[in-house]
Amino acid sequence: MNGKKYIEKVINEVKLRNNGEEEFIDAVTDFLETLVPILDSTSKYYDNSILERLVEPDRQIIFQVPWIDEDNKIHINRGFRVQFNNYIGPYKGGIRFHPTVNQSIIKFLGFEQTFKNSLTGMPLGGGKGGSDFDPKGKSEIEILRFCQSYMVELYRHIGKDIDVPAGDIGVGKREIGYLYGQYRRIVGMSSPGVLTGKGIDYGGSLGRTEATGNGLVYFIDEMLKERGISLKNKKVIISGSGNVAFYSLRKLEEYGAIVVAMSDSSGYIYDEKGIDSEIIYKIKIENRLRIEEYVSIKGRGNYYNNSKDIWGNKCDIALPCATQRELNENDALKLVENGVILVGEGANMPSTIKAQKVFMKNRVLFAPAKAANAGGVSVSALEMSQNSMRVSWSDEEVDKQLKSIMKNIYKNSSDMAVKYSNKDDLLTGANIASFIKLADAMIELGI
Repeated sequence: MNGKKYIEKVINEVKLRNNGEEEFIDAVTDFLETLVPILDSTSKYYDNSILERLVEPDRQIIFQVPWIDEDNKIHINRGFRVQFNNYIGPYKGGIRFHPTVNQSIIKFLGFEQTFKNSLTGMPLGGGKGGSDFDPKGKSEIEILRFCQSYMVELYRHIGKDIDVPAGDIGVGKREIGYLYGQYRRIVGMSSPGVLTGKGIDYGGSLGRTEATGNGLVYFIDEMLKERGISLKNKKVIISGSGNVAFYSLRKLEEYGAIVVAMSDSSGYIYDEKGIDSEIIYKIKIENRLRIEEYVSIKGRGNYYNNSKDIWGNKCDIALPCATQRELNENDALKLVENGVILVGEGANMPSTIKAQKVFMKNRVLFAPAKAANAGGVSVSALEMSQNSMRVSWSDEEVDKQLKSIMKNIYKNSSDMAVKYSNKDDLLTGANIASFIKLADAMIELGI
């Protein structure tokens, strides 16, 4: 069977077995369709049913999470953990607390995470977890109670050599602290390697909070340098204003780029002279306020109350860092019309398949999420190493290793792009590089 027919067969099976799970089906389709060249070059992946095995999680866990609010009312949320693949290491992937979380989203994220982790070169499998709990508007005690209840079930399924969760949207250092505190209470021992993204005082790594944003900038800088282009004075748009977006902003300032627009869920700000990272830090990271506060504090710029419109502004570089499927075909066409030269994905699969095709067709450099935003999980792996060795590395040492990992991810992706497609097709390159490492391990280890 040739590669295309094999892929079509597996995608059809995925659609039948996962009816209605659009996010997961899109992720599988997006990934598998790029594998035609490698599948055409050898029959070993077909002979070992690798695609069929890759698209089916090892384990899917759904559980009830009851918690009591400050008025003593009982609420019930749904918790998830999907353990996708552990052939090259323990399951590894974040926990997301957001009202949109469902089984399809967790499976899509776990599938993507599996290949992202493979790309890092670290011994990590792939998984993901979360809940449809919304931390916004909740008090500290309500978030604590929810995290403790969530861990009452999750603890059964995780461990430093089994499954190592981290944070994601809605789960930061505070939530990780509450989750780890409850884990310690239940198992009766200190086991810092069971979670990453922890506070520095109890086993966390320096540089972890900044890692995804910094890694994204390191990756796109490698792309541009190879083409003789500098980040200096490039105009950049960043969607989102969480950790990934903020630390991308701060690192871009160091490189001399000018970030002209940023958003949150309520709208976006535009400042043609360059957005001030210190003010964004105070507004979004320190005080969790709305981004519109920037205009009055800075005394310049404009606020627009539709965050989707951010892609209509002129820029050289666009970094979608908010959430999945946020940038669609029309947004991509606007960016192309306005002269964008590079799109780097800071969130997980933020560009739809149709948007990606617009970028490819118009020769816009495209840094796919599984490569470009792998900095976070890379430093999580470094945190696991430090926990195992009972050591703590300096900020400089962690950043040095992160930069090296991102450089290697770019090189491996670029090499595979040249071999199987063309040098600018990093989507195909990253997918094939991650696939080969994992698929070959699966063949060697057997079913």
